[in-house]
Amino acid sequence: MKTLLLYHDDCLRHRPHGRHPERPGRLSAVLDAVQGLDRTECLPAPKATLEQIERVHCTDWWQGLLELEPSDEADSGPLALDADTYLSRGSIDATLRGSGAACFAVEEVIAGRARNAFCVTRPPGHHAERAVAMGFCLLNHVAVAACHARAEHGIRRIAILDFDVHHGNGTQAIFGDDADTLFVSSHQMPLYPGTGHPEERGCGNVFNLPLPPGAGGAEFRKVWQEQGLRELQRFEPELIFISAGFDGHVLDPLAQLQLEDADYAWITAEIRR
Repeated sequence: MKTLLLYHDDCLRHRPHGRHPERPGRLSAVLDAVQGLDRTECLPAPKATLEQIERVHCTDWWQGLLELEPSDEADSGPLALDADTYLSRGSIDATLRGSGAACFAVEEVIAGRARNAFCVTRPPGHHAERAVAMGFCLLNHVAVAACHARAEHGIRRIAILDFDVHHGNGTQAIFGDDADTLFVSSHQMPLYPGTGHPEERGCGNVFNLPLPPGAGGAEFRKVWQEQGLRELQRFEPELIFISAGFDGHVLDPLAQLQLEDADYAWITAEIRR
């Protein structure tokens, strides 16, 4: 069966200030790498609906974010929500495509039309809490999609695995009291946002696997093999989501993990297995 690639040009319209690391070129690089791969199909990512968003995010907060988006006539540049997170003209459509892609991926995989799906979207999502945009993130796409799977398909046991170099604080905050959702995160510590300590266990469903600066593939594979993948097998999920951040790569300048291409291939293959 095919792997579905979900993308939309709207995701290029989100534009923080010029030197911001979360820039459109990141998405173009991914697209260049995945185009033409065997057994893949690229489809346009739809926008998430208000109903899908409001299963996770507070209505008043979302409406306020809509009102803050700069207009076409604005000449003051993007609006800073905090030191890292920006709204430009087009940011709302871009983030709606991110959540919509994840929900559509759920539909296609559950229906058996795709073996799995990769959402080639931006801005990212795992730092966004129910009523907080932070860490480049506006909507928490994986949380929106997980709640969509529950509401529309009755999926109960859901695993969310996060191997971004930063801790997925937003996802943990949203599901920390939900025993039917497993959350496992490997991340560098210390590092933004300062959460993700091993003692943060939620209701027993949260497993944080912090790695020290300079850790490489051996340490990364060890914590996943001995803890993360073991908890995944024990949990026996019906559906698996991956928050696939590749900024732990040795060539990424914003953190100090030393992962290689082969380490990402390994963890993805192990999760699939």
